[in-house]
Amino acid sequence: MTAPADKGKTEARKCNEAKLASLYEEYYDKIARYAYVRIGDKTEAEDLAGEVFVKALDSLESYQERGVPMQAWLFRIAHNLVVDHLRKATKRKTVPIDTVQVEADVDPMTAAEKNIELERVGRAMGQLTREQREVLRLRFFGGLTSKEAGSILNKSDGSIREMQRAAIEKLRRLLVTDY
Repeated sequence: MTAPADKGKTEARKCNEAKLASLYEEYYDKIARYAYVRIGDKTEAEDLAGEVFVKALDSLESYQERGVPMQAWLFRIAHNLVVDHLRKATKRKTVPIDTVQVEADVDPMTAAEKNIELERVGRAMGQLTREQREVLRLRFFGGLTSKEAGSILNKSDGSIREMQRAAIEKLRRLLVTDY
């Protein structure tokens, strides 16, 4: 390769690194929330979110702009890491009861009500199709636009919006009849 070609690649990498750094600031929390909703462990979700950016940095040389925003590429990496994580997690981790600390300023009644409500929503989400659940996770927990979610799921913008509408409608029916 010639020196000008090397310089062009170096400049492109620096530009992508700067873009990735700004995306880290903007999307780390969204990716961590997306992972948390999928795996249910905050620390693991934060680790996976960090791993997304490490993998992205390692793969920056092969990244090509294809009309899809870089953040969609990051969520695709996050999706793949979550799937890998869930495959590896064959059994739940248990923690001895005497090592669990309860926050003193949390009202037990409020915490119990919140847990019951989350459990209800979780059961209702389980009644949705796998794709509907993924659309809701990307749109509401990942904070993505329908176009960005569509690029991750290989669906059109309109298809994502329709799946979201149908999923919300079904959740409403399920949650209303649950009472």
